[in-house]
Amino acid sequence: MSTNATLPSAIEKLVIESEIRRLLAAYVHNLDYGKVDANAELLAAAKFNIAGTIVEGRDNIARFLRNNLQYHVDDTPRTWHSVSNVLIDVTSATTASSICYFTVHQELPGLSLQPIVTGRYIDTFEHHDGEWRFASREIEPRLFGDISKHAAAPAEVGAE
Repeated sequence: MSTNATLPSAIEKLVIESEIRRLLAAYVHNLDYGKVDANAELLAAAKFNIAGTIVEGRDNIARFLRNNLQYHVDDTPRTWHSVSNVLIDVTSATTASSICYFTVHQELPGLSLQPIVTGRYIDTFEHHDGEWRFASREIEPRLFGDISKHAAAPAEVGAE
């Protein structure tokens, strides 16, 4: 009664882990450079849970990111996200999950470079049409600094 028949080989697992790490990195690069539409595309098929607020669908995710983050003169949130302590569990050739820490730094005129929030990303992934994609992303903030220049007042998920 071996389940190894459905598990990928060691080499295949490494490839899957590499592709998942790339998705994790793409998300934070997009955030820091204000690429809202690129992140909405990354999460288009995912259930996006931000501290209990669930958003689904490309357009709703883009709207949520535009309405709930502050963008500054350079059209970015003036942040720098770091992802660390990444644990990836490849559960099959088409499913995987990960958990990792994030730290967000921010700098603006009048706000020196400082960490503003830390927490965890809890993700699931699926292989679909030849590519890995997010199936879910939960953002679990843990420790807070000054987020007054980062988070906007909460907006309705479906509101324009």
